[in-house]
Amino acid sequence: MNWSGLENLLSGVNKYSTAFGRIWLSMVFVFRVMVFVVAAQRVWGDESKDFVCNTKQPGCTNVCYDHIFPISHIRLWALQLIFVTCPSLMVMAHVKYREGKDRKYVMVHQGSHLYANPGKKRGGLWWTYLVSLVFKAGFDTSFLYILYRIYHGYDLPRLSKCSLEPCPNTVDCFISRPTEKRIFMLFMVVSSAICILMCVLEMIYLIGKRIFKVINIRKENQRVVFADQHELTTIAPPRSQYRKVDPTLAESQLSLNKSQKRRERQKTTVL
Repeated sequence: MNWSGLENLLSGVNKYSTAFGRIWLSMVFVFRVMVFVVAAQRVWGDESKDFVCNTKQPGCTNVCYDHIFPISHIRLWALQLIFVTCPSLMVMAHVKYREGKDRKYVMVHQGSHLYANPGKKRGGLWWTYLVSLVFKAGFDTSFLYILYRIYHGYDLPRLSKCSLEPCPNTVDCFISRPTEKRIFMLFMVVSSAICILMCVLEMIYLIGKRIFKVINIRKENQRVVFADQHELTTIAPPRSQYRKVDPTLAESQLSLNKSQKRRERQKTTVL
């Protein structure tokens, strides 16, 4: 399989990913694809040829091999890598759809853009990116569970017992290089677990960032509404401008005071 073509195809996802997404992509291609292509295929290349059982009964070795290895590790990991990397194509397809939609909008509306940045994770693209993370973490978790259930753990025993037909009795079967294969299997399991952790952290980061953004928008809207509802009216003159009137004064005295104030205003206007 041409893994370099898949790597070139998915390398464009980097510019749409967060820091956690870039770490995930590096983990996939450096610690999983490269190890799978360079080392793991050679280690498991002789698993069927060098599988030996201490019997000469025709067909017994093949039946025991099929029982101990229901599916090859290499093929299982190849399927896992294909399923895990495919959700990233959803993000690229959504971005390409936005870019095409934006080009049509520019042609119709004479230069004005529909999207300022088609790769910005907003609206539907945010949900597509989040769903792709869920699928990637889900596929990795499912394949780890399948590997655990098929081989009853993440270990390869040096000696396996087999008593299936047409074996004449319980025979001992041996696999080649069990320690080396165990190390590679544990390495692939740990790297898959780290990729799952990166996906979970990225989901937490995206959801947390979205929540904080919504909270800030709500606070800003509440502040604007509060300001609109409590607009300042005309400020009343200070209390020092008011003169206290003695209610005990007679009406004649009040009228005299008013006439004096009127004459003082006239003098000031003349001056």
